[in-house]
Amino acid sequence: MEAVAEKTITTGGERAAAQSGKYLTFILDSEEYGLAVLKVREIICIMDITSMPQMPGYVKGVINLRGKVIPVIDLRLKFGLESAEYTEQTCIVVVDVGTLVGVIVDTVQEVLDIDEAQIDPPPPLGASVDTSFVMGMGKIKDDVKILLDIDKVLGSDELAEALEEAGATGEV
Repeated sequence: MEAVAEKTITTGGERAAAQSGKYLTFILDSEEYGLAVLKVREIICIMDITSMPQMPGYVKGVINLRGKVIPVIDLRLKFGLESAEYTEQTCIVVVDVGTLVGVIVDTVQEVLDIDEAQIDPPPPLGASVDTSFVMGMGKIKDDVKILLDIDKVLGSDELAEALEEAGATGEV
């Protein structure tokens, strides 16, 4: 059994555990991000999304994934980035945050094994900037990957409410 090293990082009063391990890396608006591969259930090509009325702008709607209704959010919009046209490289990363949720990303890159020594805490950006969803900054060669705590990204009360309304647990 492989030991997992854990480094505790304080971010704005919240504590997040940045662990060495495997991270799925992807691109949003030319920035590189990563999320723990254990949270990823599958990666699918962009497909038709059924819009839902009265959802926040970043909740694009729902998809039917083998008989299961999965809500889909556009991570660009969730992060306040400019909307972009979907291409053949646009993917939906299905993650498990207690329920399955599809997350639209520009491009999936690779799975990286990131060691604890390669992970730094997020830089202090002031009290007005919420970085509680950032587990750490992965330093890979000359690049920096923003390591996300996907549970916190998708765990806001507003989003949880929207996902419930979108039928996150519904079956077709």
